[in-house]
Amino acid sequence: MENNQKNYCIILAGGRGRRLWPYSRDKKPKQFIDFFGTGRTQIQATFDRFAKLLPIENILVCTNQEYAPLVREQLPELKEECLMIEPVNRNTAASTAWATINILRRDKDANIIITPSDQFVLNEEAFNKDIIDGLEIVASHDIVLAMGVQPTRPEPGYGYIQTEGTTLHADVFHVKSFTEKPEREFAQMFMESGEFLWNTGLILSNGFNLRMRMKKLFFSIFTPELCDAHDYTYDQILHYIERNYASLPNLAIDSGLLEQCENMCVMRCDFGWADLGTWHSIYECMSNNDGDNVVVNSQVIMENCHNNVVKLPEDHLAVINGLDGYIVAEKDNVLLICKKGDSSALIRKYVNEVQIKYGEEFI
Repeated sequence: MENNQKNYCIILAGGRGRRLWPYSRDKKPKQFIDFFGTGRTQIQATFDRFAKLLPIENILVCTNQEYAPLVREQLPELKEECLMIEPVNRNTAASTAWATINILRRDKDANIIITPSDQFVLNEEAFNKDIIDGLEIVASHDIVLAMGVQPTRPEPGYGYIQTEGTTLHADVFHVKSFTEKPEREFAQMFMESGEFLWNTGLILSNGFNLRMRMKKLFFSIFTPELCDAHDYTYDQILHYIERNYASLPNLAIDSGLLEQCENMCVMRCDFGWADLGTWHSIYECMSNNDGDNVVVNSQVIMENCHNNVVKLPEDHLAVINGLDGYIVAEKDNVLLICKKGDSSALIRKYVNEVQIKYGEEFI
């Protein structure tokens, strides 16, 4: 099914990435950063990944007005009609609904992939196979198919999908429940039970089925005048969105779809996945040097140090002695030194405190 004209991709690129603060900042969040020094930012790497599987003109990017210039700068090959700029910020479910309308305007028989813009994929060949297999499944079945991976730690910053039985083939399961960012003790129970997969944020569906699901979430946007979206021009739909978008609820696409559960399935995948939204996930996905330290494109001398992750500006040097289990991250005017264990919750707390006490300059 490679390069099939009926396959489309929606890249979600409007997040602020605050769990990766201070390296990810409001003015330039993680998806627009070349975090690993590869020469390509995270959104560029995501675009490249899907450009190998389907036509470039079938890739749409959803973002907000603040980040639209960054998208245009980093993805010059993206067609302007494929850039969905939210009139107001309404989270990923609303922008996905709008992108779905635009896709169905072009092809009422489309198959659609929804993806975050900042994932780490180690095994591209396995990833491509899983995506192609998933597209073939949703093309012939009216299901929403999430892509899940086996948990490797009790991570409270991820979503957990509970499986129930199998359907269609050995690695596809019915979804029994979905839990977004559980407390650590529940994450531990989920991991030990063997019934749960991490939610990668990758969701597949055929366009007809996705429109029906979206209609349940956003009845106001899927009015009769847009039910046959292929009869409308891009400008007509844009005008409608500008008038009605602000009335939509603030809802994430993951929880919005996965919590419906009915005809919801998950594929168990193994393509070396990590959500690059947390320092701990970066530590997990990168190769460790002596002492189990992860140094990300930085100049560091370390002695008697273990289980740390370090990310510094390219022109800085750090000498670190006796540190165990910490994040050391510096960007512009902020240096963070923080215990690695529950860093997601701690960093959210610190970002709020810094914003209140010192202002937007440091966020």
